Amino acid sequence: MPHTPIIGRFAPTPSGPLHFGSLVTALASYCQAKSQQGHWLIRIEDVDTPRVVDGSLGQILNDLETFGFEWDGEIIYQSDGFGRYEEILQQILSRGQAYACECSRRILRQAKARAGPLGLIYPGTCRRKQLDQISHSIRINTEHAGISAYRDLLYGQVEINIPAKIGDFVIRRADKIYAYHLAVVLDDEIQGINQVVRGADLLEATCLHLYLQQLLGYRAPEYLHIPLVRNNKGDKLSKQTGATALDTSQAADLLVRALQILGQPVVQGLGQGTTSEVVAHAVKSWDYKRIPLPRGSIY
Repeated sequence: MPHTPIIGRFAPTPSGPLHFGSLVTALASYCQAKSQQGHWLIRIEDVDTPRVVDGSLGQILNDLETFGFEWDGEIIYQSDGFGRYEEILQQILSRGQAYACECSRRILRQAKARAGPLGLIYPGTCRRKQLDQISHSIRINTEHAGISAYRDLLYGQVEINIPAKIGDFVIRRADKIYAYHLAVVLDDEIQGINQVVRGADLLEATCLHLYLQQLLGYRAPEYLHIPLVRNNKGDKLSKQTGATALDTSQAADLLVRALQILGQPVVQGLGQGTTSEVVAHAVKSWDYKRIPLPRGSIY
């Protein structure tokens, strides 16, 4: 049988410049794909259009080039796929697998909805209401979903009882913005992604993606979640927690630092080389099994 090539991706949101946490994820996803002679694609996750910051896209792509990353194929933009998202959403609705909902977070808090790993657990309030689909959010009906499980390459077995711990989750918001859960599943299928490397904050959310993949008849990719890079307060390094833009004048040194965080071997003087040399070394010596798990990991 012919070998199926590995197809991985890096999917930044253009809500600001790349930061060090982004670099660690980009490097891990690049090495995981390229060490297996695979393809590494770029997808711009701009589905949440109000979060897009003017000028950030160009800076992100320039930074990736400066840091020595070479992507395969054309760049894909989620904002070009809204028609496709709506087509699939209507298919899901027509099969009775989703419904319109008028419940906001405020309403759920007032109803004393229980807290779960991904927020308030939706109790199915609007399942039988048959509200109009135009002016309300759309939720997947998970009443009979049961346990969704997968084996992460690094964290091992991950599973969630979706009805008990998550409830029916939103796939299109009331403001007509498609949810990340729907967009990422459809985009990975369209692009033929069979290997996903991303942050461990999405370990549980991946169970929702698996459920959607099953509903739509899609194949599930292989998943490798990597530990989050945190700031001095212990918070995830992100734009919301004040992460600063990458200093491209220190590109090689930052790549070496990212490799060290990922538990990969670093030879003496590597930071004095070019970014292309550092990335080539990273790919050649890459072994995801070296990535250190954080202490107290539940998986």
